[in-house]
Amino acid sequence: MQLTAERKFILLASTLTSFLTPFMGSSINVALPDIARTFKLSAVTLGWTVTAYLLTTAVFLVPAGKLADLIGRRKIFITGILTFLTGTLLSGLAFSGASLIVFRLIQGLGGAMIFSTGLALLTSYFPSENRGQVLGISTAATYTGLSLGPVVGGFLVQQFGWRSVFLVALVPGIAAFFFVSRAYKDDTRKSPGATSGFDLIGSAIYGTALVCFMLGFSKLPEAFGFILVAAGLTFLLLFFFFESHQVNPVFEIGLFRKNRVFAFSSLAALINYSSTFAAGYLLSLYLQYLHGLSARKAGLILVTQPLIQAIASPVTGKASDRIEPGILASTGMGITVVGLVILSFISPQTQLSWIVIGLVFLGIGFGLFSSPNTNAIMGSVDSINYGVASATLATMRIVGQMLSLGLTMMIISVVMGNVRIVPENYPLFLKSLRLSFAVFAGLNFLGIFASLARKKKGTLNISKL
Repeated sequence: MQLTAERKFILLASTLTSFLTPFMGSSINVALPDIARTFKLSAVTLGWTVTAYLLTTAVFLVPAGKLADLIGRRKIFITGILTFLTGTLLSGLAFSGASLIVFRLIQGLGGAMIFSTGLALLTSYFPSENRGQVLGISTAATYTGLSLGPVVGGFLVQQFGWRSVFLVALVPGIAAFFFVSRAYKDDTRKSPGATSGFDLIGSAIYGTALVCFMLGFSKLPEAFGFILVAAGLTFLLLFFFFESHQVNPVFEIGLFRKNRVFAFSSLAALINYSSTFAAGYLLSLYLQYLHGLSARKAGLILVTQPLIQAIASPVTGKASDRIEPGILASTGMGITVVGLVILSFISPQTQLSWIVIGLVFLGIGFGLFSSPNTNAIMGSVDSINYGVASATLATMRIVGQMLSLGLTMMIISVVMGNVRIVPENYPLFLKSLRLSFAVFAGLNFLGIFASLARKKKGTLNISKL
């Protein structure tokens, strides 16, 4: 792979942001009990300190991706880094649970701009024969961030408190801003005047649908929760109808109707993230509350999954340039199901080795799935749609993560109620945890069929694109 100075700066910047955002997320997981003690938060409210970030990111991802295609991916990428850094600094200085949630919303807005442009920049700056390799490097950085997050985060929380996690995360963000600022090229083919075609109404409908869904999940089984979920579904249907009649839609519905690889690969990503993301959140609470481990020791156990993923992703990413990505991704989802089933049987007496075995299966499964599935999505569209495809993939990931936490919060709310996680509530928390993993295993099993569906007649051979 030949690296010009420009490609080197873009690869460095993209790799650093690919590292930063998951590092932030995984390190926050081990900091949750400390945050709960500081602000005296209930289990459901504590979940919102994570969900607020994901919800804002999901709402703005697709609009940010479309805007990036119109005015410049590098410009949106740089703005996203600066916004993310602002939210990160403010989160580290939060003075209450409510303020932390608000500052995480700002972080999420920056994350949306980063996620919607990072893959598009890589795909547009590097030739197709190197696509799998650079995507594998980016994915490896993601899992390296996931790997170091629990370890470094656990150490920081134990030694300096949860605020230090946010402050340390500023360092790679500043470095990414420096590198992307050195790259002078912008790959947008349209002029800044094209922003007049930006679909503001469609963006508003889309955001409203996601907010209703997420708020509804957190309110179930109350009647108001069902009303919000129904409203979310209604707005989502309205969004698809509205977008199909727009000249310049914020979301290219036609990509799903006409491109089988893109449609089913995106669906597989949504299902996979929906059934796996909350695992770290649940296990962090389980290890620190029920096993009494420190944040640092809990982090050392949780590092198992992302470490395996970090090792596997570059290999599977490069392999997906030669082997049908659907085969690799579907196999990965099957292995993930095994890991989720293993974790659905844990109890207060469960040996830590059993937890590690479950995490190993999750790591192998996700390592086989992620890079090949990303290659399938990005390789199935024309270059003019790289921004939308990148934003769509990121949306599937973030919405999936949001739904994963939403399902978890719903199960906790129904089984345990909106109460703090204290010793007398441990049995109900454990029941919620086991039910969550069982639901996730069933959901991921169904996702295997969505992953396999892309291989049927009509599928594009992306290795030749």
